Amino acid sequence: MRRPHDFRAIADRIGADIAAGRLRPGERLPPQRAFARRHGIAASTAERAYGELVRRGLVVGEVGRGTFVRAAAPQPTGRALTEPAAEEPVALVPGEPSAPVNLELNYPSVPGQSELLAPALAPLLRPDVLTEALRPAPVTGTASAREAASDLLAVPGWRPDPAGLLFTGNARQAIAAALASLVRPGGRVGVEELTYPLVKEIAGRLGCTLVPLLGDADGPLPDALAATHRTAPLSALYLQPTLHNPTARSMSAGRRHELAEAVRGLAIPVVEDRIWSFLDAATGTAPFAAHAPELTHVVDGLSKRVAPGLTVGFLVVPPRRVETVAAAVRSGGWSAGRFALEAGVRWIGDGTVARLVAAKRADAVRRQGVLAEVLDGFRVRSDPRAYFAWWELPAPWRADTFTAAAAAHGIAVTPGSAFAVDPRRTPDAVRLGLGSARLPDLERALRVLGGVVRGAGRGVPSGPSARWSPRP
Repeated sequence: MRRPHDFRAIADRIGADIAAGRLRPGERLPPQRAFARRHGIAASTAERAYGELVRRGLVVGEVGRGTFVRAAAPQPTGRALTEPAAEEPVALVPGEPSAPVNLELNYPSVPGQSELLAPALAPLLRPDVLTEALRPAPVTGTASAREAASDLLAVPGWRPDPAGLLFTGNARQAIAAALASLVRPGGRVGVEELTYPLVKEIAGRLGCTLVPLLGDADGPLPDALAATHRTAPLSALYLQPTLHNPTARSMSAGRRHELAEAVRGLAIPVVEDRIWSFLDAATGTAPFAAHAPELTHVVDGLSKRVAPGLTVGFLVVPPRRVETVAAAVRSGGWSAGRFALEAGVRWIGDGTVARLVAAKRADAVRRQGVLAEVLDGFRVRSDPRAYFAWWELPAPWRADTFTAAAAAHGIAVTPGSAFAVDPRRTPDAVRLGLGSARLPDLERALRVLGGVVRGAGRGVPSGPSARWSPRP
């Protein structure tokens, strides 16, 4: 018989609440530590219970946002990666009850994913192997982990030096470690005018200030960077040059080179976020790190490539900074777990990650096709390879009122204010996360959102400038 505090028994009870409707789709579970305190259990037990719910497909987790009851039942198993799953429709009709669809969460998953991941985990569960896999992992990982990660992250024109690789629990922790090693409290970090919301949260916790840089459709302007630095020195620059979140813009090779020349002249270190770059299949555009390797700290991870439940963050740093950044990882408690690290190495080595990446690239293209068809005529900025899109709303819609209107129809979207660095300049736009919802649910949700705008009698832009564009 299971003990009362057995994590599986706790997961069973939460699963029963979900099945009975006491926990509704889209509902946010309490933070793990709050759940542990409320039920008088260890935080580690709560963590394992939540992990078990993720494994069962009953909930999804968004780093920095929380754990949510899935808006739909888990995918059928046993399907090929390239075969779309047959799925029951969800009613999403304006004015009628509908099952929630969360377009804020954005963790892509493809049919057959769990079956593909499972074989590499089986050897780790042997008692002799498991004993070693449960020991603490060094920040520098192992020689095999560094080589595997270097091979995974390599692109035309750039392959990271394995000696400069560090490992964290996830990509968010890699960003935090890089910034913590570069910026003291009160320091300033240059960022794009729209940036990853968790960077705003990390900056707040580190006590540093984000400074929006004037830019154009190709990213921050080198002259604006120099002018900002002259006004008050910047301690670092945070960039998303490839498939920028939320606009899906990719910076040209020319702009990367110009910015690299600028940061060299100003001696400003750079944190390059490449978390979505795996969707960019061999375009010939080298990462920013290839232009300024001595200043660039590259952040990447497995969560989007593989799954958020068992992930590893990668941090590639200039050789002279390995010890400093490693110390920041250790002091922040951001080291990777050895079990996750070993699993990641096996998935990379046996080709699992490569197969998942290929399947997710194809899946993103399908979803972008649906987006282009359903929201044709609206001003939507995206890229055919991306799992998200930036919808600039037609007047007189405001981002907050549209977000509320979408929520009234059971659809969660992210308002532009979440990405705006300057609170006085918040765009009337929303980000649509295309990766987490089932494809039929995504299509119906997008049709509802389009109907919300049209049905309210608000004008829909017309003309070439208002068309859906595959690139910003």
